[in-house]
Amino acid sequence: MPSSLKKLAAVSALAIALAAPAEAQSILRDAETERFLHEISDPMFKAAGLDPRSVEIYLLGDNSINAFVTGGQNIFIHSGLIEAANDVNELKGVIAHETGHISGAHLARMGEGVQGATMMSVISLVLGAAAIAAGGGDAGMGILMAGQSMAQRQFLAYTRVQESAADQAGATFLEATGTSASGMVRFFRKLQNQEILAQVRQDPYVRSHPLNSTRMLQLEQRVNESPFRDTKPDAAEEETFKRLQAKLVGYLAKPRQVLAKYPESDKSAAARYARVYAWHKALEWDKALAESDALIQMEPENPYFHEIKGQILFENGRVDEAITVLKRAADLAPGEALILTAYGQALVSHEDAARMAIALPVLQRAAKIDPTNTFAWFNLARAYSWLEDEPHAALATAERFYSVGALHLAVNHARNAMEGLEKGSPDWIRAQDILMISEPYAEQMRERMRRR
Repeated sequence: MPSSLKKLAAVSALAIALAAPAEAQSILRDAETERFLHEISDPMFKAAGLDPRSVEIYLLGDNSINAFVTGGQNIFIHSGLIEAANDVNELKGVIAHETGHISGAHLARMGEGVQGATMMSVISLVLGAAAIAAGGGDAGMGILMAGQSMAQRQFLAYTRVQESAADQAGATFLEATGTSASGMVRFFRKLQNQEILAQVRQDPYVRSHPLNSTRMLQLEQRVNESPFRDTKPDAAEEETFKRLQAKLVGYLAKPRQVLAKYPESDKSAAARYARVYAWHKALEWDKALAESDALIQMEPENPYFHEIKGQILFENGRVDEAITVLKRAADLAPGEALILTAYGQALVSHEDAARMAIALPVLQRAAKIDPTNTFAWFNLARAYSWLEDEPHAALATAERFYSVGALHLAVNHARNAMEGLEKGSPDWIRAQDILMISEPYAEQMRERMRRR
């Protein structure tokens, strides 16, 4: 599978990790998609008074329609939502709405709504219990049920206020970037019809973002008064959006479904993108490479097209060819950590000392750009070990476990690194930092095991 969209196999564009904040759903990592999401979102983050570097956007491999924020400044977007959006402005509208939740600190303030509803519930419990104790069983149960219902309505009312506030804030951020918020309205109207469905059939977005009529009318009024009401999506953004939609379909859908949606008669870049993955999954290697060559011919300076071809070659054992193509991708995009990692991985897999030496600075740069890139750390450790630099191999392994929160696994590697590195050197200090942070956690883990 081309690196642009891939699971735990090699690495690069789409690697998969597990995310605890997202209830252990799969995170899809793709260099092109991540760059695009930030390109369309960063202006809105700035308009909201947020530092774009502090906002993380995660793409989840889930075909349901949903997006949400979690603690800190993290936005999660389901792949199904991107596939369901008709144009880039609908996607921007959803991101603007979620940015409204962050700027309004709605997650942090959710406790206010919970507290009010909980107090109502507690009062009903006390009064109901008192009525039951006084011999009024039916009356007491009535008070209990009414109190719980009132508590639920109070909490939902609080949620609806937050959702409406996020709408208005999102519209403001879109206007600040010269974008029409009509995309937000269109997308929400599309989902509003689901509210009549049973909950089990609703997409999660409908359940977590109640789309009542009052809220929608307020948002539509805001859009109608905007000077950007009729502004069309940016042509370049729309083209990239269509390509990334096709990329996701090609990666996630069955080959026959992909080819039905993007037939060979369609020679657009988006269609070729989708078919690269369809042919690859169908084990039609020559056709997959032909599509990637056609993409490169369209745009010779596009690093993501070279990346796709390089990963296909790599995963089919044509390592020398893959190295040449991935080097070209890395030269065209020297700041893309995932592409650098793919190139570094191809070099390391050759198991040749000269190639390992070339891989070291490539993987070091990838890890520096993206310290959470576990594949970069893994291959960096392999390169160091092959070159018999075990202290740095241990440090890279410690970094790998530390980056995914497996602190108990980082301890011994950090300790081994400290033993072999020059005391007081930057790398020795980094190993010490990892050890100091990880050791207490590891001790807690050992204590829990002893108690069991």
